[in-house]
Amino acid sequence: MLRSMFAVCIKGSKEAVELYQQAFGAELVSEHKNEDGTYMHAELDVFGQILAISEALPEAGERIAGTTMQFCLHLGERKEEVVRKAYDVLRDGAKIAFPLGESFFSPCMFGLIDKFEVNWSLFV
Repeated sequence: MLRSMFAVCIKGSKEAVELYQQAFGAELVSEHKNEDGTYMHAELDVFGQILAISEALPEAGERIAGTTMQFCLHLGERKEEVVRKAYDVLRDGAKIAFPLGESFFSPCMFGLIDKFEVNWSLFV
């Protein structure tokens, strides 16, 4: 295996790439755009991991309930500010599952489904 990455197909890929760059300080390392400016394929370096983003195509149909994945990023000790920044950026228009705070396994974490319906959990 050469590499692994996590990938998501969403409506609003152009805006999502910009939002994730801001939330995670991510670098856009690869991009292939559709004629309308959305992404056929984009790759962001998110803390050393690749997040691939593609525009959800209408012909692909609706998502099937029960197939939702959560992207969990365990950032490690002394990364509370990174978690807080991501939360501040991603929470706009999101469904908050676990607001920024302490849990039984982390002194600083959050869980939310962002405005693109991507499920995130970040913690130290």
